[in-house]
Amino acid sequence: RAGALGPRCREAALSVAWDWVMSSAATSSLDLDTYIASYSGYTRLKRLQSIARYEPALRTQALQMAVDLAKQGINTSLYLELCAAHGCPVLRDEAWVEAMDKKASATLEKLEAELTSHKTSLIKESIRLGHNELGDFHRSRGDFAAALKCYVRARDYCTTSKHTISMCLNVIQVSIHMGNYAHVSNYVSKVEAMPDISDPVLFAQLRVAAGLMALDAKKYRAAARHFVDVSVDLGNSFSEVCSLADVALYGGLCALAAFDRAELSAKIVSNTAFRSMIELYPEVRELVNDFYSSRYASCLDYLGKLKPHLLVDIHLWPHVSQLYANIRSKALVQYFSPYVSVDMRRMATAFNVEVVELEKELAALIMAGAIPARIDSQSKILYARHADQRHATFENALAMGETYMRNTKALLLRINLLRADFAVKGTGDTFGPSKSSRQDRQDGRNIGYAGGGL
Repeated sequence: RAGALGPRCREAALSVAWDWVMSSAATSSLDLDTYIASYSGYTRLKRLQSIARYEPALRTQALQMAVDLAKQGINTSLYLELCAAHGCPVLRDEAWVEAMDKKASATLEKLEAELTSHKTSLIKESIRLGHNELGDFHRSRGDFAAALKCYVRARDYCTTSKHTISMCLNVIQVSIHMGNYAHVSNYVSKVEAMPDISDPVLFAQLRVAAGLMALDAKKYRAAARHFVDVSVDLGNSFSEVCSLADVALYGGLCALAAFDRAELSAKIVSNTAFRSMIELYPEVRELVNDFYSSRYASCLDYLGKLKPHLLVDIHLWPHVSQLYANIRSKALVQYFSPYVSVDMRRMATAFNVEVVELEKELAALIMAGAIPARIDSQSKILYARHADQRHATFENALAMGETYMRNTKALLLRINLLRADFAVKGTGDTFGPSKSSRQDRQDGRNIGYAGGGL
């Protein structure tokens, strides 16, 4: 799994991915203050850490912000990790770490004692709150495995649907932080199976979780459908996972990579709800408009500008190369589809690429069956390969004739068998007497009655 790669493996993967980026976009123009304001909790710190690791121009500022935010909480392990990062301008505060660890140890003992007391009193609501408070504590410390256990244990003490939904959302968020999307799938299904789900905010949160789950599994079509269903009602309610702008970004890229033109028109271009979401990310809006309007040079230019931002996204970075390859392949297929022949030199100009590189891409698509065409390398012309309609008609006629002959022979065989009385009659032992055996018995009775009368 890409999410399990170590820092060195991730750096190697990103060095390959950076080959896609135009030289003019090498330095990111990301506004950290505006970017990070959309997030909260652990996600905010991890995004700053990711930016510091892979954006040298923003490393110092990102680490400074991350360390300051970490000192507002009690996650000392993440604080130490940030201070140990290359280029961190802040010295490690050993006194603060020791004080926080002592305070956290005392808080843990207190919460465990309170939970034990609640279990003795056998009050379900108090026990549920005790497990939740203990889970929240471990979560704030960055111990997500322990937090997950506490939240799951609270399930047995949930007395209302509201309690169950709260428990499921806690498990979903912690599982996303852990990268355990199997738990995400299970608990999203649990909430969706509840009969009284009508809250639009809750529905939006579940769609985001399901979309991230599909994205992690590289099911880009399913991910796009989930993200497109998210409404602006989400607001900042899921800021510990992602923002509305992230939903627009993930949904737009996955849709371009997986949807056909009709689905792109129905679910993105003509979808007023998602169009309002895309307005939060102008680059994605222009990207979708250019792709749908067949302005491929401008579309690929926007992709190049977006790439530095995508490579530091904690959910999207493992999929950037595949998504870009899918979008580019779809653009090539869509460009050629209305033509009988295309001059590859003009096509290369439209895609801002050399003719030799374009020829290699087209050859790969032809071998994969994505484009029914052939390449004239001498004259640099791409010719569509259309099926011979005359030949196909004759083949269909012959197949229909063979089917008719086979059915006719089977019918004649059945008629001849019935005429010769060559049929197997069932005994009727299992399901009662068969129709033929009942008829034979009836004929025998009639003969017997006639003989007695004589």
